Amino acid sequence: MTVEEGAYKKSGEPKKFEPEFKGPIHNRGCTDIICCIFFIVAIVGYVAVGILAWTHGDPRKVIYPTDSMGQYCGQGKLEKQPLLFYFNMMKCASPMVLLEFQCPTPQVCVEKCPNRTMTLVTANGKTADWEYYKRYCRADPGLKAVPQILQEKLCPAYLISSKPFLQRCFPSLGKKGEVITVGDQEKFSDGEIIRDAKDLVAGMKNATIVMEGRQVAMKIFEDYTKSWYWILICLLIAVVLSLIFIVLLRFLAGIMVWVMIILVIAVVAYGIAHCSIKYVNLKDAPGANITLQQLGFQPDFSVYLHIRQTWLAFIIILAILEFIIIILLIFLRKRIRIAVELMKEASRAVGYVMSSLFYPIFTFFLLTIVIAFWGVTAVFLSTSSEPVYKVFNETDCVHARQTCNPENYTLSAMKGECPKSECLFAFYGGETPYHKYLIFLQFYNVFLFFWCANFVTALGQMTLAGAFASYYWAPNKSNDMPAYPLCASLGRSLRYHTGSLAFGSLILSIIQIIRVLLEYIDHKLKGAENKFAKFLLCCLKCCFWCLEKFIKFMNRNAYIMVAIYGKNFCRSARDAFFLLMRNVVRVVVLDKVTDFILFLGKLLIVGLVGIFAFFFFSGHTDAFKGATPSLHYYWVPILTVLVGTYLIAHGFFSVYAMCVDTLFLCFCEDLERNDGSAARPYCMTAGLRDILLKEADAAQTPTSRDETMQLTASEKTMEN
Repeated sequence: MTVEEGAYKKSGEPKKFEPEFKGPIHNRGCTDIICCIFFIVAIVGYVAVGILAWTHGDPRKVIYPTDSMGQYCGQGKLEKQPLLFYFNMMKCASPMVLLEFQCPTPQVCVEKCPNRTMTLVTANGKTADWEYYKRYCRADPGLKAVPQILQEKLCPAYLISSKPFLQRCFPSLGKKGEVITVGDQEKFSDGEIIRDAKDLVAGMKNATIVMEGRQVAMKIFEDYTKSWYWILICLLIAVVLSLIFIVLLRFLAGIMVWVMIILVIAVVAYGIAHCSIKYVNLKDAPGANITLQQLGFQPDFSVYLHIRQTWLAFIIILAILEFIIIILLIFLRKRIRIAVELMKEASRAVGYVMSSLFYPIFTFFLLTIVIAFWGVTAVFLSTSSEPVYKVFNETDCVHARQTCNPENYTLSAMKGECPKSECLFAFYGGETPYHKYLIFLQFYNVFLFFWCANFVTALGQMTLAGAFASYYWAPNKSNDMPAYPLCASLGRSLRYHTGSLAFGSLILSIIQIIRVLLEYIDHKLKGAENKFAKFLLCCLKCCFWCLEKFIKFMNRNAYIMVAIYGKNFCRSARDAFFLLMRNVVRVVVLDKVTDFILFLGKLLIVGLVGIFAFFFFSGHTDAFKGATPSLHYYWVPILTVLVGTYLIAHGFFSVYAMCVDTLFLCFCEDLERNDGSAARPYCMTAGLRDILLKEADAAQTPTSRDETMQLTASEKTMEN
């Protein structure tokens, strides 16, 4: 028992509960100092990993093709030679291509792909043809004879009319009826025999498989370069809409809640009607009645929009969503009225802390820095390997696929034992200690990304909680609140509770990284036949998903208690948990109903911006035909806008969600600490008291109220 409490007991005057932050700032102390130090050390290590990655990495390895000597086409001295040419495309038919991602044939960077078909033998005797042919040689053959040129592999044995594709030269294959042609010819000479054009298909297929992932990625990247400013405009519209809704909620909370509910129902209904019209219009369209299973996966999602089954699936999903929303509204209609009143009280709190409406912009800025640092570091780490050269040979060779050095390979023992072998670039790797532990650096990069992102989110939650708690516990809202409540709360959070924020975000990050590892294991076991292993993995994924949701919920309420009392994270989490358990009915009835209303608001903004983005980028309306960019996959900017809009709406609506959660937790604490008498009056406003006390009396039975009083009394005894 403190001296102050003893003085109150002697005088017989009951002590009124006052949160710790109302007193002088020096009354608070730093919490979870060990975790704070650990977090700072981890950040310093994260910066060191970034510097190490930026020193060794080179993003050009994933952007530009590489010739047999490991040089980048289109860069440096090869700036005017951006295309990669294969000496013998048929060598790409080897199964080793799919294992080592490299065709076992010499490759050179060229300015243009060959547009003529000829052999080395025929070109060597003609001056004009020979000058043209030498553009595709690795080095100037000079006056060497044809057999010597082929033996040293200075020039290709033949050229085939080709076209550039993904910065590489591929034969210009076509069809005459059912016969495959190359350069309008059914056959070609490889310098030794006459071959059919179809012999090139296998090599092109393997080379295409190797480049398929990069092809889709490059197309998506190209779509972003064409549409990024329109995406930003759509996201700016989302910001404006979110701000308008938040400001209107401040002044017209009751009306805006019902407007949001009606508009959400209307938007989903419009979606059902639009999909139904599309479904009916495709009735007689050719090929529209095939199933999605028959169609299979297509990187161009627009193909699915020409299938009736796609629109039927959209209709079913939207109809189920509409049904769930209407049923919930019917059963929660009385609770929604009370939640509307709670939103009005939250609007009054936001009115005293107007700067909180713009705090999500600060959170977005910090998260952008975290995401950018993680992304850049990941790219540089993945490209910080060194070129690896291996022995390639057309005949049997004991040294085949062994590592070699191209600089002295002609004088090496490998070359002596395998005269026809070559030392060619294979892939990027390395055997230094840095390269051996590269996977651990990637893991550290991912883990610190989760930790830093969760820390930024936690900082925002505690800052808003401290600001709104100062509103709740101020006896006179106009005079007793700090001049700058949000800045004061941010300062307290960083100065005293960085360790608590790091502790809570660390726990959440560990769970998230375990979920990532489970997803990785699941991906690796997709072809496994062990049903028990799949079942066990599915159970683990489900359990950790639930655990993550629970930890997020507990962290949020623990940060509120830290902001109020200034205690450490574990004690605050325990106090918040037991406080919520004693008021579990109120949590479900009021707090979660309010979350549902705010979720409808997010859904409305995402729906409005999503409809605009769909009509704009898909070109399904004449209004935007002149401004719509030409895209490979118009779903790329649409999905980006949808995800970005939800994150923006979530960020702005999180201000109200945090305000409601803070007021609710403060209300529960106020109800247990004070009794409403003159000596111990409630700190809640009259409006909040009218809303919550009536609902509390209706929600709690006399037995549950008695149990709550007993639990509260026992906790006070334990604290004393």
